[in-house]
Amino acid sequence: MKPHPVIVRHLGLQEYETTWQAMRDFTDARTPGTPSEIWLLEHPPVFTQGQAGKAEHVLDPGPIPVVQSDRGGQVTYHGPGQLIAYLLLDLKATGRGIRGLVTAMEQSVIRLLADAGIQAHARPDAPGVYVDEAKVAALGLRVRRGYTYHGLALNVDLDLEPFSRIDPCGHPGQAVTSLAELGVDMDMGKAGKAVVAHLCGELDLDPFCNDGNPIP
Repeated sequence: MKPHPVIVRHLGLQEYETTWQAMRDFTDARTPGTPSEIWLLEHPPVFTQGQAGKAEHVLDPGPIPVVQSDRGGQVTYHGPGQLIAYLLLDLKATGRGIRGLVTAMEQSVIRLLADAGIQAHARPDAPGVYVDEAKVAALGLRVRRGYTYHGLALNVDLDLEPFSRIDPCGHPGQAVTSLAELGVDMDMGKAGKAVVAHLCGELDLDPFCNDGNPIP
């Protein structure tokens, strides 16, 4: 079967709420002929609550804003040094249901880490990717009109202190780690390329880049 084309946009540092609105606008406007896209970016410091999020899991946000989002899952933190990959996909075209897409996302990160000599795993009770018991990547999606948005967050090299201000993904005491803390020497550019390569391999996508182009 011929791979489906996907546009990859490298967007740099973007405000969370602006990007979230852009994802919704893109999803609402797209048609069956609209190419799918992957947006790679970072966010300034922000806590986001998923649809299952509970206020008691936000312990002490301090000056970091808390945004109620429409993605699946519970509370997490985004900040500079964390790679965000937003997947604006036609779910039917991937040949997978939502659970299959989540598995493909997890496997993409697991394989990236395996390439660096790190053994990682997924957990059936808590979506994401873990090294031992520490979480290195978080996932959250929304499906609207058969199209996905939101995606995954991979901790590359960021300040992990803000995770102590929440119960990450609703799990009190959940340890969090990063590629840098694991001894993986990988900058954001290399991490983005690796994530895209593994995602496209898992989902039979054919990537082409619009580097530097703005959010649609």
